[in-house]
Amino acid sequence: MYIEEKYIQRACRKACPNEYKDTEAYGDLSEYESLELFRYEKVREILRDGSSRESKIAIPAEHLMTIYVNGRKRLEVTCTGQYLAELILGRLLTEGFIGDAGDVESVRVNESGKIGEVTLKVKDQSRQQASECMPSVIKPVKWEKEWVFTLADRMAEGMPLHQKTFAVHSCFLSVGGELLFECEDIGRHNAFDKVIGYALRSQVDLKRCIVYSSGRTPADMAIKAVRAGIPVLAAKAVPTQEAVELAREYGLTLICSARRDMLRVCTA
Repeated sequence: MYIEEKYIQRACRKACPNEYKDTEAYGDLSEYESLELFRYEKVREILRDGSSRESKIAIPAEHLMTIYVNGRKRLEVTCTGQYLAELILGRLLTEGFIGDAGDVESVRVNESGKIGEVTLKVKDQSRQQASECMPSVIKPVKWEKEWVFTLADRMAEGMPLHQKTFAVHSCFLSVGGELLFECEDIGRHNAFDKVIGYALRSQVDLKRCIVYSSGRTPADMAIKAVRAGIPVLAAKAVPTQEAVELAREYGLTLICSARRDMLRVCTA
C-alpha cells in the first residue's frame, strides 16, 4: 500500500521545525494554516456575583476533508487536522468499504489536507452494499486488567489538545499492555478510526489489540470495533444498551467506566 507522504512530512515539519531544517525540501507551509488544531478567542466571563472580566480561551478548530474512492466522492469528514491518512484508512475499514489493508493500493492527501484520494485494488462496492455485509464474530483473547488500568492512567495524565481546550476526545491503541498509538479529535468516532488506520498502516494485528476511548460507546462505535476485529473495547464513559447487546452478539469484550481505580466489564 502506497501512502503519499508529502502532507504528513510537511505537517510534521510545522509541528517540529528543529527536526526538519531543510525548508527547500518541504516548500511553503502557508497552506497548512487551515490545519491549525485550535485558536484563541476573546470571551467575556460572567461570574456568579455579577462581575465580569475579559479572557482568552483555546477553541478547537474544525477541518473538513472530502474522501474520494476510486475517483468517486464517498465521504465528507469534519475532524481535527492530524493523522488524516490514518483517519481515511480507519474509516474505510470501519464503514465496510474495505476488508483489510490489502484492499488498498494507495492513499493520498493533498497539500491543503482537504482532499483524500483512495485507490482500491478492486472496484469498490457502494457504501450501502458494504455496510450491509455482516461482520464476523470476534475470537476472544486473553487480557489483563492492568493493561486497561495503564491506559486509564495515561488518560488521566491528560492529552495536549484536551488540556488546552477541554473539547476533544482521545483514543489509545495497545497490544499486550504496550501503548502503540494515541490521538485526539473533535469527534470520538474520528479518534477511533485514526487508531484503526494507524494499525492498518503499521501492520499491527487488530485481532490482538485493545482500544481505549475517552467517550461513551454507542452502537455505531461498537460496530466499528466489530468490523475492525478489535477484541477488547474499553472506554472512560458508559455504553448504550444497544451497544452492549451488539457486543454480546458478536463476542466483543466491552469495558466501561475504566478509570484509575476501577473498571466495569459489560460483556466478556
